[in-house]
Order: sequence, then structure tokens, then C-alpha cells
Amino acid sequence: MDGADSRLHSHVWLPSGLSTRPGTDIHVPYLLLTGLVSALAAVVVVPATLWQALTVLLWVGFAGVVLFKAACCVVPPRATIAPSNRPRRWPHYTVVVALKDEAAIVPQLVRRLSRLNYPNSALTGLLVVESDDRATLDAILDTPKPSWLKPLTAARGYPQTKPRALNVALEQARPGLLTVYDAEDEPHPDQLREAALRFATGDRQLACLQAPLRIRTLGRRSTWLERQFAMEYAALFEVILPALARFRLPLPLGGTSNHFRVDVLRRIGGWDAWNVTEDADLGFRLARFGYRSDVLGLPTRESPPPNLKAWLPQRTRWLKGFMQTIGVNLRCPIGLRTSGLIVLALTLAAAVASAALQGVVLTWIVANFLIHALNGSLPSIAPQDSVLLLLGWAVALAALALGCRRSGIAVDAWMIVTAPLYWSLTTIAQVHAVWRLVVQPYHWDKTPHAPDIELALRKRRTLRNRARLSTYAASHQSVLDTWKSRISTSTTTPTSGPE
Repeated sequence: MDGADSRLHSHVWLPSGLSTRPGTDIHVPYLLLTGLVSALAAVVVVPATLWQALTVLLWVGFAGVVLFKAACCVVPPRATIAPSNRPRRWPHYTVVVALKDEAAIVPQLVRRLSRLNYPNSALTGLLVVESDDRATLDAILDTPKPSWLKPLTAARGYPQTKPRALNVALEQARPGLLTVYDAEDEPHPDQLREAALRFATGDRQLACLQAPLRIRTLGRRSTWLERQFAMEYAALFEVILPALARFRLPLPLGGTSNHFRVDVLRRIGGWDAWNVTEDADLGFRLARFGYRSDVLGLPTRESPPPNLKAWLPQRTRWLKGFMQTIGVNLRCPIGLRTSGLIVLALTLAAAVASAALQGVVLTWIVANFLIHALNGSLPSIAPQDSVLLLLGWAVALAALALGCRRSGIAVDAWMIVTAPLYWSLTTIAQVHAVWRLVVQPYHWDKTPHAPDIELALRKRRTLRNRARLSTYAASHQSVLDTWKSRISTSTTTPTSGPE
């Protein structure tokens, strides 16, 4: 391993106390095991007391989450108006995409990045490829691309994660601005200009801008899972994050379309290569160092996981990374300040707790109602629990509907009503995430990507319609010719009157 590679893997930028890498002073898996053993011991010793304490704690915690989401729905997003002043010279922009086993999608990616409306002289694109991924590298070399876009090979090392590849690119980035895209992304062509103009306002505390991510679906021809995923993204990027930005609170960033100042990104330590949700971790680290994040108006479109086989590993990685990020930030909670800790609890911790309980609660409710229906009795649920549950679901569904409206997604009553079934699937992912956090804490569950089929379907549909029109015209051509001849005859031959 050469010197540069050694520096990269030793994390000279990122303090050890803010990283999840092996050898740090606190290990989240062991903390989880210790907490689980302690809880089981308490159940045996003082079951009634423990149950009452857990009930009160969960009730208060979820009541806070409900109020938080309700406030996000009520607070209007800040108008994202581009500043009127234009910079004398556009800052240099580095566009980074980390690729792993993405040979099939490279031509589509290059085509979309080529549409970015930004001066080519101030633009550098780095397609970061692992050294053993020859197929993706060959696809990049074989695909025609603009001169500012080039491949960058990451030296062999561990861990083989997206944030490690991003750190390789950060070492090569010129002073200015930097953004991260995923292989399947379709960013708005003017997104870089909007971000550059926002950074040009002179607010030195503004270090990151998150573009909204909107899921590309095929309307009613999409699967139930794809449409639920799209609504979930709409609630997060159109409702929750804009509300947090409005109050200048930390943002749990998305994994793509975040725009940074290069100098700030290096100052705070780059990405944690060992954290499998490096985006959420980075959002809170920016706040820890006194920087602020905000949101953009121009979106990036993404493709959803096509099926449960692709969705489950992705959600497992997210939940595992949330637990890693919570553990890292609780090592020194004072540095995150009260506002950061509250947001950490209301976003990442709430997501983990909700994922752990959604499936259990829904199953218990259904079983409770079925049992009492068979017995001819009414289900026994505490009034305060019923109110909290119904109010929580109502607020969550309202956030979905509001996010759909803001992002231009048609609000489907059936999809809204069945959303709790989708939330229950996260319980499976949460159980898997806890297990993976213990046995494979740094394993990266990669989401497979494939070229979008929307344009191909649209083209096929257009060709099919044209063929139908041609067939229809050919089959009725004789009828049309007959009517034309009749009309011509009636206009040229006078009609004789009555005798």
C-alpha cells in the first residue's frame, strides 16, 4: 500500500472520536448487547416496574415525534429564490460519483451528467471506480463523454465503501464546491448553478445544500412498493428536511445531491469510511463544527428499488448506519448541543425505534381485533395509547400526502391507507440491521442499479400507437376513398328536379 493510500485509510482528517472505525473507544454492537442483557435481567427481577417505565418512556418519545412531524407539516418551506446577484466568475465545481459494479448504467449516467448547465472550464467530474472493478472502468473508457468528466481509480484498501471512494475524490478536488451523485441519478441541469448562487450570498456558516430527491415511477404501472418508496421520499425531502432547514437545525443528509464547500468538507474530516450512512453522519458533524445546512429547490430524480429483494438490504444498511451515527454522536453529546441532540432523537433514533415497533404494533392490533371479534367483545386498548397511535398515523399520513403534493406525485387514497403495511416491513429490516451491526458492522449492502426503462417504455408505447394508427388508416382507406368520390360526384353533377 502506498503512502497516499495509507494516509487515506488512517483518516488523518477525521478525529478518531468521530469515526465508527475499529479500535474506537465505544463499540455500538457491544452497547446494544449490554442494553439487551440488562433489559432481560430487569424483566426477570422487576417486570411490572420495567414495563411501566418502558410504557411511559415510549409514550413520551413517540408523542414528541408526532408533535415534531405535525410542526413540519404546518411550517411552510422557505421560498427557494435564487439570489439576484451573479458571481463574476463561477466557482470550480467537482462532481463525484462513486461506482461499483455499474457497467450497465454508465452510458445513462454520462448522458445525464453531460446535461449539467455549468461552464465546462469550471467543472471537473470524477467517476470513482474500485481497482478490481474492471468492467465498470472499461464502460467509462468506452463511453463518449465530455472532456471534464474522467474516471478515478481508488487504490485497493479496506473498507470498500462509498464514503471511502468519496474521500479518494476529495483528495483530488480543487478548491471550490463539490457535489455527490449516485449512479442512477438524474439531476436538474441547473442544480449546480442554483447551489453556486446560494453559496455566493456570503454566509460562511452555510456549508451544505441538500437538493430534494424525487423518485421516478411509472404512475399506476409502478409496483406498490415503488410507489410507497416514492411517497416516503416525498415526505422526507419535501416536508421534514425543509422544516428543519427553516429553523436552522441539523439535517440528516441524503446520500446524494448534497453540495459542499470543499474547504469546509476537508476541515471537518471528510466522510467516515466506516459508517454505512455517511450522509446522515456528515449532516450532524457539520452541525457539531458550527456549520449550517439548507435545502435547494431544483430536484434530482432517482429510481426506486424495484422489489423487496433490493429494498430490504438497502433499508437494513440505512438502519444499521443510523445506529452507528447515534452511537458516535452520543460519545460526546455536549459537542452536538441541545438542538442537535433533539434532532438526532426525532429523526434517526425515531426511525430506529419506529422500525422496531411498527410491525409488532400492527400485528398486535390486528390480532387483538380478530380475537375480540371472534369472542364478540370489544378490544381492550388504553385510551391514551389509542389516541397516540391514531394521531401518530394520521400525522404521518398527512406528511405523505403533503410531500406528494409538493413533489407533484398524484395522491392515491389506496396508497395512503396501506402505508402502515409498508412501514411494518421496516421491522424485518431492523431485526436484520441489529444482527448485521453485531456480526458485520462495516459491510456495505449495495443497492443494485439498472438503466431506467421509462424512456424505452415510452418509446415502445409511441411506436405501438403509431402502428395502430397506420393499421387503422390502411383498413379504412377504401372507405375514405369511397366517401371522397361520392363527395366529388355530388359537387360536380347537378341534381335534376321533380318532373
